[in-house]
Amino acid sequence: MHFRFVALLLSGLLAACSRGPDPAPQATAPAAKPKPASAAAQPPQVERPSLRVTTLDGADYDLAGQRGKWVIVNYWATWCGPCIKEMPELSALAAMRQHIAVIGLAYEDTSEDELRAFLAKRPVAYQIARIDVYEPPKDFGAPRGLPTTWLIGPDGRMLRKYTGPVTARMLEEDIAGFGGPKPAAAAPAG
Repeated sequence: MHFRFVALLLSGLLAACSRGPDPAPQATAPAAKPKPASAAAQPPQVERPSLRVTTLDGADYDLAGQRGKWVIVNYWATWCGPCIKEMPELSALAAMRQHIAVIGLAYEDTSEDELRAFLAKRPVAYQIARIDVYEPPKDFGAPRGLPTTWLIGPDGRMLRKYTGPVTARMLEEDIAGFGGPKPAAAAPAG
């Protein structure tokens, strides 16, 4: 019971800290070595993370099954303004770029029915899974703020972590920087 109270308190603090103005995204390269036990609060950084979740539509999602694609793993929540703002751009990437896959991980203590109702009003073209805030996926850990996004390369390597909102352009430029396709040119006006 004490653990749940502490976790709920930390979740509340995370929510309070994350609802402010849009912070500038911070990109970091993955750590080469595992984090020491003293850094347990830091999200673990592994070279080739694993992620197995059940999506809201009942499908089994396995990150390893996405090899050959650039994968965007995005922690978000329904109460997070910057998360909601970036969802259409992530959706456009998933719909229009065959070399990019997106998985949204709802990081909040809510029911799947509540998430489905939220997504009925704000549909996306990528899969969504609800994750347990008390036991988040071990290779991604608990976020320090929302949204938090990871870029995974076609070979399964974790290439970059972003804390704060991302844009489609930012992700496409980073993919190109890591050797992937160049961002699509903007359509001519008018």
